[in-house]
Amino acid sequence: MDIVEFVEAVEQLSAERGIAKELLFEAVEAALVSAYRKNFASLQNVRVDLDRQSGKIKVLSQKEVVEQVDNPLEQITLRDALKISPIYTYGDLAEVEVTPKDFGRIAAQAAKQVVIQKVREAERVKIYEEFSNRESEAVTGIVQNTEQDNVFVDIGKTEAILPPSEQLAGDVYESQARMKFFVLEVKNSPRGPQVFISRTHPGLIKRLFEAEVPEIFDGTVEIKAVSREAGQRSKIAVWSENQDVDPVGACVGPKGMRVQAIVSELKGEKIDIVRWSPEPETFVANALSPAKVTAVYPDVEGRIAKVVVPDHQLSLAIGKEGQNARLAARLTSWKIDIKSESQQEAGEQDEQD
Repeated sequence: MDIVEFVEAVEQLSAERGIAKELLFEAVEAALVSAYRKNFASLQNVRVDLDRQSGKIKVLSQKEVVEQVDNPLEQITLRDALKISPIYTYGDLAEVEVTPKDFGRIAAQAAKQVVIQKVREAERVKIYEEFSNRESEAVTGIVQNTEQDNVFVDIGKTEAILPPSEQLAGDVYESQARMKFFVLEVKNSPRGPQVFISRTHPGLIKRLFEAEVPEIFDGTVEIKAVSREAGQRSKIAVWSENQDVDPVGACVGPKGMRVQAIVSELKGEKIDIVRWSPEPETFVANALSPAKVTAVYPDVEGRIAKVVVPDHQLSLAIGKEGQNARLAARLTSWKIDIKSESQQEAGEQDEQD
């Protein structure tokens, strides 16, 4: 790249990458000053003038106009200064051209390096701004490789990191596998932006439903809460102001196709879709689905809900290792105490005795 080609490249880069032309020109001028001093062992106070149109370069040594010269590198007589321009007087800084004959080659190389650097910097800024605005969103990525248990994923303009703590147990991260990910965090580091993604975050469930269910995307159905034990089971509470819309049915989809697509994406993770309610009795009862609930006695002040279920529903309400009750408690933000009907009756009998 000669310096004329550089000027043309600046125009193209400005249009394509959105890099300010003047920023590039100023960066190149600064680089050329350093290149001049390095290659010509100069201690002179110089500046470089790069013509924005023609690409012509001038190296200008700045010298103080004095009556008697003691240091030729920094001073010039008034007589010599007036040969350059009639405007100079004592005390001014006169600019004397000192451009070396073979400076063009050095200048072209310096310009090329600056362009490469500035393009990289601009790309990093652009990527950081784009993905920092996409935190908490879902992205589609293609698995590239695994290093030290971290999975590296191509998410378009950059490579994201999926740490071990954010990996789904049922996933197989084979090269070129295409998956959905949740953008967890974007950090700006000296090496450029770092995007961290997740397959286990509850937010991924919400984003997948937004993408799969048109009624959620357009706001007809609202996701009120999500609780998740990644890779095993999730619960999602939905609601609609439109009385003619069944929010649960909308999420399930015709023949269960919508929810099944999400279950498939999450490698078989079970998903319970329940109807949200402003009434704690109703919401807690719904949250314990698929178990049937006889009664709910809420303590609003303590946010504790005592729940009674039929005897044959007790194990289902609690779930394997307490999972169903635990997820329901997270979904509702209520502490849930579950008893069977016979346990409730026995307790009431004890109180009477």
